Amino acid sequence: MPASRTRHLRSVAAALALTLAGPVTAASAATGTSNGLREVLFVGNNWDGTADVITSSGDFAKVGRISVIPDKDQRMAEINADPIKWIYFQAIRNSVGEGHDQFADDMYSTPDGRSVVVSRPSFADVVSIDLATGKVNWRFAVAGYRADHMAVSPDGTRVAVSASTANKVHVLDIVSGKQLGSFATGDKPHENIFSKDGAYIWNMSIGDVNTALDDPGWDWTKGDRHITVVDATTYQQVKVIDMRQRLDAFGLKDFSDAVRPAVFSPDESKLYFQVSFFNGFLEYDVATDKITRSKTLPKNPATSDDRTTWVNDSRHHGMSMNPDGTKLCVAGTMDDYATVVDRATLQEGPLVPTSKPYWATISGDGKDCIVSESGADQVTAIDFATGRKVASIPVGDHPQRVRLGHVQADWTGPSGG
Repeated sequence: MPASRTRHLRSVAAALALTLAGPVTAASAATGTSNGLREVLFVGNNWDGTADVITSSGDFAKVGRISVIPDKDQRMAEINADPIKWIYFQAIRNSVGEGHDQFADDMYSTPDGRSVVVSRPSFADVVSIDLATGKVNWRFAVAGYRADHMAVSPDGTRVAVSASTANKVHVLDIVSGKQLGSFATGDKPHENIFSKDGAYIWNMSIGDVNTALDDPGWDWTKGDRHITVVDATTYQQVKVIDMRQRLDAFGLKDFSDAVRPAVFSPDESKLYFQVSFFNGFLEYDVATDKITRSKTLPKNPATSDDRTTWVNDSRHHGMSMNPDGTKLCVAGTMDDYATVVDRATLQEGPLVPTSKPYWATISGDGKDCIVSESGADQVTAIDFATGRKVASIPVGDHPQRVRLGHVQADWTGPSGG
């Protein structure tokens, strides 16, 4: 790849951690409101099809709740009338859903704080929900039979969603739901990240995570997994990063190359990411295109060594970074803890007991790491400075993705809800 393009990709990566966290301003930190909007955290409760809305920092008080499946009866009628859709619906329930339907994978609010856009795996779609009425504004059916992780552009106008069974990412206009473009990925696209300037999209494909062929010797059966970087205007491929080669070069030939949650450093040089089956994370240098450090985190003695018992191949699943880039927060999913790690030394802090933590983000003021405890139906705030638990807030059934967003300042829930 030309050196100029490599340099540009490095500059693009610079503040992706901040992009994922959302802007932190004096106004939002002090009051949580500005320009008639209130900054909040949306917590997607995947199994019961709701989203809890809580304040973005401070006491994380409940603001309201919405249903993200107001059209459930219509969707189920369509699925029951189509044998192929019904088969995939049941497959999702009995595999990645752990016996449950998946109704709320990812979500982002619109810039005006009037709607929230949600990807719904079991319904294979993305919908926009009007926050005032609780009704569907628009619906986009993804290619294939399952919708997954999303990402929103820095200006809030575009949303990218992984169509996991079609090996494709759709990019939609967040207001109209119209497709602006799409691009091909590796097998089972998962995480999406927009660059800070909105010029590039990074997609991580994770392959088949539902088979029992979890021994390292069978890793090749999991599919074609790689990072795809595309131009976010033309949706043309810019670069493909195959972590298999980088892992092998670093001496980690037994490691999976399925890149799970990831976060970029604010100084543009590093990517920190988790992979299937690993209780820890890796550091990747963008300039040299090499893995530079590996961090193994403690094992929970109560966690089975049988890889087939780990949910969707996820040993650890969830990472975030504080705004100044000095601390990482890691969700130790199958080990039932979360911990803050010093980025310079990679020394972990206290292991905060949590029940199957499935995601990590940061609070609106940037002071706390927020993890979703899918096994306890709550979200927990952990102080980046001390590594200690600050608060836990009850939410709905099986919280997963947690995203910063906005609602109207006086919003407390849909008028009909």
